[in-house]
Amino acid sequence: MGPHLLADAPLETKIVAILIQLSVIILAARAAALIARKLGQPAVVGEILAGLVLGPSLLGRKHFFLHPCWQAVFHPSAPGLASLHDVSTILSQLGLIFLLFLIGLEFDFKHLRTSRGASLMISITGVILPFVLGVSLAYWMYPHLGMAQGSKPLGFALFMGTAMSITAIPILGRIMMEMNIARSRLGAITITAAAVDDACGWILLATVSVLVRSHFDLRGTLIMIAQTLAFALGMCFIIRPWLCQWARSVIRNGNGSLGLNSLAILIAILFTSAIITSKIGIFAIFGAFILGAMFSEENAFRKAVNDRLRDFVTAFFLPIFFTYTGLQTDIGEIHGWMMWLFAAAVSFLAVLGKFGGCSLAAKFSGFNTRESIIIGIMMNTRALMELIVINKGLELRVIPPSVFCMLVIMAVLTTIMTSPLMLRLIPGTDLEPLVRQSGFLRSGPNDRRAVEVA
Repeated sequence: MGPHLLADAPLETKIVAILIQLSVIILAARAAALIARKLGQPAVVGEILAGLVLGPSLLGRKHFFLHPCWQAVFHPSAPGLASLHDVSTILSQLGLIFLLFLIGLEFDFKHLRTSRGASLMISITGVILPFVLGVSLAYWMYPHLGMAQGSKPLGFALFMGTAMSITAIPILGRIMMEMNIARSRLGAITITAAAVDDACGWILLATVSVLVRSHFDLRGTLIMIAQTLAFALGMCFIIRPWLCQWARSVIRNGNGSLGLNSLAILIAILFTSAIITSKIGIFAIFGAFILGAMFSEENAFRKAVNDRLRDFVTAFFLPIFFTYTGLQTDIGEIHGWMMWLFAAAVSFLAVLGKFGGCSLAAKFSGFNTRESIIIGIMMNTRALMELIVINKGLELRVIPPSVFCMLVIMAVLTTIMTSPLMLRLIPGTDLEPLVRQSGFLRSGPNDRRAVEVA
């Protein structure tokens, strides 16, 4: 059966193709994640690279096609495979909803409340400078990208600025925990600055989403912003007390665990929250994140939810999302010296804005040169949050596939940089004894403790 006939195949044939696709993606992602962790890199790096290998950049090229089912793995957007492509897309988006709920659960608002002095300066610089560089770069790139008729350079520019401004606090936090520096002076200041950056990044993404989806119509934009604020404020001041009371009763009645009935209710509430923000016109993931944040101070409930959901989300949904990002990335979209110049400029200016800006801000805040550089390196970590942002940019059609590819490369590069550069700079600083206790400063990469990231 040829690929063009698979769309009309019996349901069982489609199910087999989807099961093959998911099995290959999950196994390839886990194998690549293990290799990445052996090399002292976050699992996300391996999972993205697995997607790049499986996708149209390598195995998805036409001469690798062996069978329609394998074509569904290597090139899910091939003609006649729309149903398989839709399944992968829906699963990756469903995984994002669960992931953003878990991230919201872990969001520590104390970092925002205690943001003072150095952390605030580092954070503000780490948002404004990359944003300005991203917007400037976007206007330089736009005339050469062949964007669709009717697309607006303002939407592309605002999105590029947002993409440049992101810091991936979940992965940064995990790296710092593995290195045993999360509670150190530098660690506390950096994670506080990253938390503020994270909040600013979500606000920027929500704002850009509203502007693009309202087609820059002032009235439509104001209505969507008002609805978003009403939802957030309603969740904080009206729904949250009820949610917290319910969470405490669930833990009390379940002797510290989350029962099946309570889990079912929680998932229904999660989907309802995601539906509301989707209907408002911003992404469903914002509703998931806000709901998670409402439970963030309920420690026992948070632990019970993590015990129920985290492993499955990490083992099933996340590899699909990360690998699917790679499957959508076609290096062949970057062709010609001008496009590769743009790709280099995206990565260079992203590093310059975040690493350079945060390092200078730390230096002016009183840190010595080496400490300032370490802070800049940590703030430059993008990974997960960057991938979420750029996937939404592709969904909004404000970026073409070529720029999507450039931003994926930038996300991987800035994440790969973090651990090796920190390990070279930490010796001789106050962090060295803490990192040695973690096992990260042993002789070779194979001896380092793995950097496990959700």
